[in-house]
Amino acid sequence: MNRLASETSPYLLQHASNPVDWYAWGEEALARAREEDKPILLSIGYAACHWCHVMERESFEDPLTARVMNDHFVSVKVDREERPDLDSIYMDAVVALTGSGGWPMTVFLTPGGEPFFGGTYFPPEPRHGLPSFKQVLLGVAEAWEERRDEVERSGRDLTEHIRSSARLRPSVDPLTDALLAEARANAAAGFDQRWGGWGRAAIRCTATTSK
Repeated sequence: MNRLASETSPYLLQHASNPVDWYAWGEEALARAREEDKPILLSIGYAACHWCHVMERESFEDPLTARVMNDHFVSVKVDREERPDLDSIYMDAVVALTGSGGWPMTVFLTPGGEPFFGGTYFPPEPRHGLPSFKQVLLGVAEAWEERRDEVERSGRDLTEHIRSSARLRPSVDPLTDALLAEARANAAAGFDQRWGGWGRAAIRCTATTSK
């Protein structure tokens, strides 16, 4: 059992028997990241999320994948229903990085908590244009060791972009029928009529159903 065994969230308890050395979000995890100078691997999901269960089974229960996570990262698991504030902040980061979001959400942070890379579901093996989760882990670990300045600069730039977006003032222009019609047309154009959903997140889920 790992540290999540002492949590009350059903989603976190679901991961208590993983071989991953999970932390819940808090000062203990952040302090360890700073002390050991390791990036944080933040994984956010919720109990009713199908693909969260799939990624757990494929990756978080796998001893080899867990070893890579434990060696190179401080791994933190968050229940989005318990911490919607964190979910919102880091979802903005993933959308800014990839153009889409979803769960499970996987975000890599500096020890100071600044996001620099992220995504949603990653398969256990390369598939449909997606790298395997182990490839992502090793690639991020290598970048952290060999291109630290670039990684930290990306984290600072992304954090400032998110802060700037949060400071934008809402429009005071009236909401007209024409604007509503345009919004509806744009939403309809990006909707997947066969599988449901919008954007690349829908494509990922569609691809994984064929395995």
